[in-house]
Amino acid sequence: MRGLRWRYTRLPSQAEDTLSGEEGKEEEEEEAAAAPASAAAPEDPMVPQLTEASQVLSASEIRQLSCHFPPRVTGHPWSLVFCTSRDGFSLQSLYRRMEDCSGPVLLVLRDQDRQIFGAFSSSALRLSKGFYGTGETFLFSFSPQLKVFKWTGSNSFFVKGDLDSLMMGSGSGQFGLWLDGDLFHGRSYPCATFNNEVLARQEQFHIQELEAWLLS
Repeated sequence: MRGLRWRYTRLPSQAEDTLSGEEGKEEEEEEAAAAPASAAAPEDPMVPQLTEASQVLSASEIRQLSCHFPPRVTGHPWSLVFCTSRDGFSLQSLYRRMEDCSGPVLLVLRDQDRQIFGAFSSSALRLSKGFYGTGETFLFSFSPQLKVFKWTGSNSFFVKGDLDSLMMGSGSGQFGLWLDGDLFHGRSYPCATFNNEVLARQEQFHIQELEAWLLS
């Protein structure tokens, strides 16, 4: 009769179990460290304080625009210097309301198609012999998503105030935003200063409501 053969299975000792567990834990930690970290959700920008409610911009649109202001404007309240519903449709009235202002201004308007667009000016709007302003100036449009057109560096035709018109951005005889002396008719064309699209749905538009906010 053949002898029986026994098979033995060697069980790991408690010390080996512990060592194996620690090695597994270290491998998991290494894998976790090697994995790309998920991007932290950006914090919501600070919602500015307005001296009174806007008749043109919603809270969401105000928050979106605030993200594109230069750092020196962040945290400053918005003061409504001029609005057509209160002060009338007159460019000269707009200039008079800004005579004692020096800080940056946000110009927002709504046209007959309820399109919302406008401009950020690095300084107050005023009568001028030539163009003034800095590269902080930009044009924008909600169509319906916000589009911001920053300075291209091509020229320095930021803002020019005449008695009978206000111009922002220029190039090849066209203006990015042009408003007449009655603040009723306006035009918008692509221009070299901002490489912008037409801000309204049409190149020529009628202003339904206009607001100018002092941001300082």
